[in-house]
Amino acid sequence: MTRAISPRRLTTRLLFVVPFAALLYIPFTGLAAAFAPGLGSAAGFAALAGGPADGAVTCTGSDITGDVGVIDPGTFKETDCTLTGTVEDATQPYADFLWAYGQLQSNAACDQTLTGTLAGVTLPPGVYCFTAAATLTGTLTLDGPADGVWIFKIGTGGTGALTGTSFTVVMAGDAAGTKCPNVYWWVAQDATLTTSFFQGTILAGADITTTGATFIGEALAGGTGTTDIPTGAVTFTGGSTVSGCSATGGPVVFGGLKCNQGVGNGPEGCDPGNSNNHNASNDELGGKRGDPGRKIGNR
Repeated sequence: MTRAISPRRLTTRLLFVVPFAALLYIPFTGLAAAFAPGLGSAAGFAALAGGPADGAVTCTGSDITGDVGVIDPGTFKETDCTLTGTVEDATQPYADFLWAYGQLQSNAACDQTLTGTLAGVTLPPGVYCFTAAATLTGTLTLDGPADGVWIFKIGTGGTGALTGTSFTVVMAGDAAGTKCPNVYWWVAQDATLTTSFFQGTILAGADITTTGATFIGEALAGGTGTTDIPTGAVTFTGGSTVSGCSATGGPVVFGGLKCNQGVGNGPEGCDPGNSNNHNASNDELGGKRGDPGRKIGNR
């Protein structure tokens, strides 16, 4: 069955700036500072994909709680699927996702490079990278404050997929009671989860597939596409249970990045109140501090 698209609800603009504590993994200690990426209107989807036109998001024998975003004429295809949510036009959310994907790729510096399956590993908040593919299994524990931020980047060398098989992500410490923790998985290529219990937002360069998995977070696919040529597909199958997180909205902004106030560069994904120049930035299109969009600035 193919469902029609309903208009996307408005979301509240919100900048996420979340510091986190000292990094302690392996014999290494250092102070890290990271920010949860603002997803803009891409926030709050259980699944969002750029294409293909037929079956951008496919659900077979699975349950989805949360909204699904596809780009017209893309469709949501379901067979024996329970969707508690709506199917929405994701044209703008996909553009916001592309921006967030690029910002995570370029601006979230690695605190430490990881190898192995991560089975039995406990990590505090930080930015963790796999140079190539990550094949994960066993239990990974993320231990930290409720507002801690964990960012995993897979394929920082240029290529690399995320594969989780019987892989479990467990939150510990004060983060244990967080329904939707600040965990982000940037993936250069595909993300595939099989019989896993997974938490966090996946920002995949290509496709996302879950089979018999429990997924708590957001599945955002097609990060290597463009607004002109959207790509990426999300497939839930084999009795997967997907629980999206509530939308927080917000512009696609990384706190701490400075704007250059330049004309002709496009929106810069920076903090509009943090300028490289002497005055508060309007971030290309802006006219007042903290509000991108050239409403008062030069035409």
